[in-house]
Amino acid sequence: MSIEESNKIDIINTDNSTNEVVLTITDHLDWGDVESHLLKLQEKVNNYLAFIESGEIYDAYPNAIDRKKVIQVLYKYVLVQEAIDFYNVVSNIVEEAGISFQYIHSPD
Repeated sequence: MSIEESNKIDIINTDNSTNEVVLTITDHLDWGDVESHLLKLQEKVNNYLAFIESGEIYDAYPNAIDRKKVIQVLYKYVLVQEAIDFYNVVSNIVEEAGISFQYIHSPD
């Protein structure tokens, strides 16, 4: 699964060191088409938020009960400025919903 499958959760697991449930978006796209890329990210993040806020997460992953949630983006290509700006806005929105947000460069 990947960023291109907006209606799918790419990876979900429990980080035993923090006791958090981490929902990971895998972003393998380059920044050749910035606008399209950002729209895909926005759609994917929105679907992750809906998955958590609707409670669907608890049916799909019962380990999420009573744990802090983290939405994490693992991205392959170095970010362009528009992406950094996007992540700053998204981070504030997600964190206002009580969910942590991370984006991590993972070139491999």
